[in-house]
Amino acid sequence: MSLVFLVACGPRETAVEVATRERTLILGNAAEPADLDPHLATTLSDQVIINALFEGLTVLDEETARPLPAAAESWEVSADGLTWVFHLRPDLHWSNGDRLTAADFVKTWQRALSPHFAADNAWYLFVLKNAAAYNAGQLDEAGAIGVAAPDARTLVLRLEQPAPYLPALLSLPAWFPLHSGNLEKFGATEQRGRPWTRPGELVSNGAYQLRAWEPNARIVLALNPQHRDAAHSQIERLVFLPIEKPEDEERAYRAGQLHVSFNLPVTKIATWRERAPEQLRVDPLLQSHFLRFNTAHPALADPRVRRALSLALDREQLARSVLQASRAPAYSLVPPHSGDYSPATLIAEGSGDTPRPTAPTAARAPSPTLPPQNLRALLAEAGYADPKDFPQLELLVRADELMPRVAEAIQAMWKTALGIKVTISQREQKTWVQAQQTGDYELCLSAWTADYPDPLNFLELFAADSPYNWTGWGSARYDALLAAAARSAQPEARFELLREAEALLVNEGPIAPLYFGAETRLVSPAVKNWTPAPLGFRRFQLLRFAD
Repeated sequence: MSLVFLVACGPRETAVEVATRERTLILGNAAEPADLDPHLATTLSDQVIINALFEGLTVLDEETARPLPAAAESWEVSADGLTWVFHLRPDLHWSNGDRLTAADFVKTWQRALSPHFAADNAWYLFVLKNAAAYNAGQLDEAGAIGVAAPDARTLVLRLEQPAPYLPALLSLPAWFPLHSGNLEKFGATEQRGRPWTRPGELVSNGAYQLRAWEPNARIVLALNPQHRDAAHSQIERLVFLPIEKPEDEERAYRAGQLHVSFNLPVTKIATWRERAPEQLRVDPLLQSHFLRFNTAHPALADPRVRRALSLALDREQLARSVLQASRAPAYSLVPPHSGDYSPATLIAEGSGDTPRPTAPTAARAPSPTLPPQNLRALLAEAGYADPKDFPQLELLVRADELMPRVAEAIQAMWKTALGIKVTISQREQKTWVQAQQTGDYELCLSAWTADYPDPLNFLELFAADSPYNWTGWGSARYDALLAAAARSAQPEARFELLREAEALLVNEGPIAPLYFGAETRLVSPAVKNWTPAPLGFRRFQLLRFAD
C-alpha cells in the first residue's frame, strides 16, 4: 500500500515524456493547413506536413541544401543542359502497396499543368518544354509536355532552357507524384477541393502516411511501412498541433506538451538564451520579409511614392529593437547564401551610388540614408507636397506574434519621416493570404521562404505572369532580364542579369525589403539530430530520441 501511495502521489508524466516513450514526436506547426494537396499548398506550414507525406525524385540535404537521390537513384544531363534522364529506384511502392512507376510522375505533372485544374504551383514545372504553353491553354495535348516514361523506371525530361538547379527544383511539392487511382476515385484529377486527402483515403509515397486530421486540433502521421527507408526510421509518429500564437506555443513547450515549437516570440529569446541555451535554436533561414505594395491603388502606382515609403524605413532600428537582433536587416530581396549570387541592394536616390552587390557572406549591406526633406520631396514630385493630401492607407498583417509589432514600428517611422498616417489591419493566415491573392489590400507585410537555393526562386515571384505576383506590377524590362538569365549557360553572366533585375525590383518595383528570416525554435533535449535547415524543410525520419 505504501508503494501504491508513493506512485499515486508521484509526478505525472508530461505529454512529451509519454510521447517520447512511444516514439512519437509532437510539433507545433503555426497554422491549420489550408490543403494537403501538393499542387495547391502555398504556405510553409502546409508544406512541412506534405513533405513528410510525399517524396519526389530528389530531396534536399537540410544543412547544405544539396540535392540528394530520393525516388530517383541517379540521373544524367545532356551537354546542352536541355535533356535530363532520371532512373527510379527498384521496388518503389505507394502506402497502399501499389507499385510506383515513372508513369505516375508523368500523369501527376500533367495534372499540375492542366489549365482546367489551375494548380497554384504549376509554374514550378514551366522549365519543362511546352509546359507553360499547355498550362495557358495554347496546346491541347498533354503529351506535348517535355516528359516521357519509356519504361517503368525511367523518366526523360526535356526543358525549355538550361536549368542547372533542376535537381533541387524536383524536390518541391509541385513535383511530387500522386496516386492516379486515388485521384480518379474522388474526381480530383481536374477538380479542386475533393476529399481525397482525408485520413483513410490519402495514398502517399513519403516516409509517413496520414492517420488523423482533427481540424484546428491536430494532424497525426504514422510511419509508412512501404517507404523505401522505413526500416531505418526511429520516429514512428508525428503529431502536428496548429498553435497560431507563439506565446501559446512557448507555454505549451514549458508545460511539456511539445517536443519542438514552430516559432519562439522574439521577446522570449533573451530569457531562453540565459536560462536554457541548449534548448534554444536561432538558425538562419533562406527567407525574405518585405512590404508588398498594391500598385493598383492610385497613390501607390507612382514609383516615387513607393521609393519614399521604402527609404523612410530604418531597417537597422527595426532589427535591433523590434526583432531583438534575431534577424538581419534587408536591403535586397534575395538573402545572402543563395548560391554564389551577390544581391543588388536598395540605394538612396541622389547619393550618386549604383546598385551595390552584397558579398555572399555578408549579413547585410550598408544602410541607404536620405534626410526627411528629401523623402518628402519625392512625395511632392508625385503630387503630395502636403502630407495631409496623402490618403490614409491600410497596412495588412498576419495576426501573429511578430508582424503587428513590425507594422507598428513602420507606422511610426512613416509618421516621423513623411508625416503620413496608416492604419493596421490584422488577419488570420488564411484570409491574409487570400487578401493578397485577390488584391484586396493596399499595403501588406509579406514573406517568401526559398524552395531551392537560387536567386531566381525569389526574383521570379514578381514576373508579370507569376501566380505569386500579387502586386499589380509588371515590367517588360524586368521580365526580359529574367528571360535572358534563363537562356544563359554561363553562371556569372546569368547572375549579372539577375542582379540587374533585382536592382530594378527593389528601387522602382512593388516591394520594400525589410529583414531576412531565421528559425527561432525550442527543441527538447530528448530530440537528437536536429540540424539547421535554411530552407525550412526537414526529413523527420532522420531524427531520433535520446537513449
